Amino acid sequence: MLESIYHISKMDCPSEENMIRMKLDGLQVIKKLEFDIENRNLTVFHSEEDKEILSRLEALNFGAKLTQTSSIDDNEVALEDSDVQSKLLWSVLIINFAFFIIEMTTGLISKSMGLVADSLDMLADSFVYGLSLWAVGSTVLRKKKVARWSGYFQLSLALLGMIEIVRRFIGSEEMPDYRIMVGVSIFALIANGVCLYLLQKSKSNEAHMKASMIFTSNDVIINTGVILAGVLVLLTQSKYPDLIIGSIVFLIVVKGAFRILKLGK
Repeated sequence: MLESIYHISKMDCPSEENMIRMKLDGLQVIKKLEFDIENRNLTVFHSEEDKEILSRLEALNFGAKLTQTSSIDDNEVALEDSDVQSKLLWSVLIINFAFFIIEMTTGLISKSMGLVADSLDMLADSFVYGLSLWAVGSTVLRKKKVARWSGYFQLSLALLGMIEIVRRFIGSEEMPDYRIMVGVSIFALIANGVCLYLLQKSKSNEAHMKASMIFTSNDVIINTGVILAGVLVLLTQSKYPDLIIGSIVFLIVVKGAFRILKLGK
């Protein structure tokens, strides 16, 4: 058995972990994957040398580099419990999709593009977790097809959101409700923290999550940005802080859509 360690500089949240899992799915030589999101390392246990592993990781443009490969005893590797992984994926999928609905609804009611954009980011994570579940027992070709459609759908929603932001910049729209923005974003922040905790708890060597790991998550940064925008809306009595944070989040969603599309190649 071989143990290869890859440093992946742009892997900073569980969503990207699942993208990597999907990208490596189907390689028969891989026996187990271990993720260390805090240090941005991936350990791959595989039966033989295979350059396809690094090739697939590089295709995601997450900055993957092979740091070392060594031989280990087969008995040192305990195989992953797929049932446990599936239950965890279902948990975070439900949490993310529920908050997509909550944020989209409250965003439209409060006229906050920041909340609408954040809801699409939650939807993007739901796509990733859903695709991971779909991959179980599914053909690689079918998985790639679903990934492409998911990416195009997410990209279309993000572009529609950007058009709406431009319209609101130009037009005379009402100021968004900062109370709903801040309140809902705080709950979304807690939800993302719970998702991150559940996923990290699944690793036997990472049972206790360090607080710093939460703040490396892009989702948490986005939630904090919407909260800040809500505070600035209150202080400035202006719609522009909300539109600015909405624009930034929509660009992040577009970037995520292109990442999902890469899974379909």
